[in-house]
Amino acid sequence: MGAQPDGFAEDGARARRALVREIEAYGALRDPAWHAAFSAVPRHLFVPSYYVSGAAGYERLWSGDPDPARRARWLRGAYRDVPLATRVRDGELVTSSSQPSLMAQMLEALDVRDGHDVLEIGAGTGYNAALLSHRLGAEHVTTVDIDAEITDSARVHLAAAGHRPTVITGDGARGCPGRAPFDRIVATCTLPSVPYAWLAQCRPDALVLTPLSTGLLLLRVDDAGHAEGRFLATAAYFVALRGGNARFPRGRPMGLPRHIFEDDRFQFLRTLAEGTLDAREALALWQRERRPERERFGVTVSEGRQWAWLDDPTGPYAWPLPSD
Repeated sequence: MGAQPDGFAEDGARARRALVREIEAYGALRDPAWHAAFSAVPRHLFVPSYYVSGAAGYERLWSGDPDPARRARWLRGAYRDVPLATRVRDGELVTSSSQPSLMAQMLEALDVRDGHDVLEIGAGTGYNAALLSHRLGAEHVTTVDIDAEITDSARVHLAAAGHRPTVITGDGARGCPGRAPFDRIVATCTLPSVPYAWLAQCRPDALVLTPLSTGLLLLRVDDAGHAEGRFLATAAYFVALRGGNARFPRGRPMGLPRHIFEDDRFQFLRTLAEGTLDAREALALWQRERRPERERFGVTVSEGRQWAWLDDPTGPYAWPLPSD
């Protein structure tokens, strides 16, 4: 999976410009530095093959397909504003390239500054690390993934795009103490709670952005034992950190109306409070509090415990999150 043939460069550049316009229309890329990064980094170099789902299961599209029409379909798909399944094992999705507009939202929410050191949990294809490297310089970017095949391919993709951040094979829940301290930590995989190891590897006033439940939690770190923050407004669905045991309630409880069960905001609360509130209790709270949006929820990490809350970390609605 090396560098793509030169024949893709011109068509890829046109498709990339169209993608940037689409992300702008979505409301992201207001920061000129991130606009420049998405304009410069060729996504197709990071997805030389990916899978699309169909009636017969997953279909693989790839850059080396002998059929010109399928190659063109691959390239167009690489620049759609959608997540792309890049690695499937035994019918299960292992890793993907996230939706670019969501990536742009997350990167802007990180509020990085020149000189910041960033740790990414979940290397994926390497595309996000390339965007960070374009913005900050590769020497300030570290990306970690537990799967050696993923980190190996990410290194190849990054080199093809001209970026060489530090790519490490390891357990993302443990962070990367050898490269600490960090000013920002961003995860691209869902976790059930915030690993305490991350906070210990942060500089004071660092930010941690991680998927949790079906939302994006942005924490400000005071010190190794204390952090607090709220969820962003957007929904977010990521592959779970392997070994992280992310919680996703399955099945519609008996008697729960389908339109309620399928409501994205209710599912967020139900997942966040899983193990504390049953479906009926979650529904009663959700209706009583006027169907709260994600940004009304937050998480506090303090003195070896952590909890999610609605509106106020010391208020009446709080739910413990699992420990490491």
